[in-house]
Amino acid sequence: MTAPEGRGIAGQYDTFRILHVSTGNVCRSPITERLTRHALVDRLGDPLSGGLIVESAGTWGHEGAPMEANAEVVLADFGADATGFVGRELLDEHVIRADLVLTATRDHRAQVISMGHSAGLRTFTLKEFTRLVRAIDPATLPDAREEGVVERARALVRAAAALRGWLLAPTAEADEVYDPYGAPITFFRSVGDEISQALDPVVTALTGVSAPH
Repeated sequence: MTAPEGRGIAGQYDTFRILHVSTGNVCRSPITERLTRHALVDRLGDPLSGGLIVESAGTWGHEGAPMEANAEVVLADFGADATGFVGRELLDEHVIRADLVLTATRDHRAQVISMGHSAGLRTFTLKEFTRLVRAIDPATLPDAREEGVVERARALVRAAAALRGWLLAPTAEADEVYDPYGAPITFFRSVGDEISQALDPVVTALTGVSAPH
């Protein structure tokens, strides 16, 4: 039997796949996916040339659905591309392929981990991962220019997983990104700002390149 491609069971070592997970895959995870891609383009020019692939799915994903209109507005605010997005339900194969799973909430994290596939060491809430990344000395990670972004990203996930039991959230709610589904655009924008702020140190740590000013 040939194992599916991906890190969980049999890794493709020239790519690093980031999977963002929320509930419906029409609000939070599409925003996070497209803001991640946008930030990677700012730093790398073409993230695919560095081997980074960014996707999203939902634990109750609206399969085939477009993202919410307010999510598109938020992405436009950041200059990020919302075109071509299609909602997906989270499947085993998505978790198997992912090198890093970033979820909106602790419940989503628990659902991903419960699917198995050795997902525990590479699944975090977005804000949890941000907190852990901030505590990692970048000098301890491989230099992306010498060893490649993929090697640096893998080392970052291992380092974050090792810190998890030692660096706890100040409150349970600190690791949550709340669902804006059905909310007015003002709440969507506040969620977009929250996601963007959480992603900035993560993308910097992944790539070794700070955001352009």
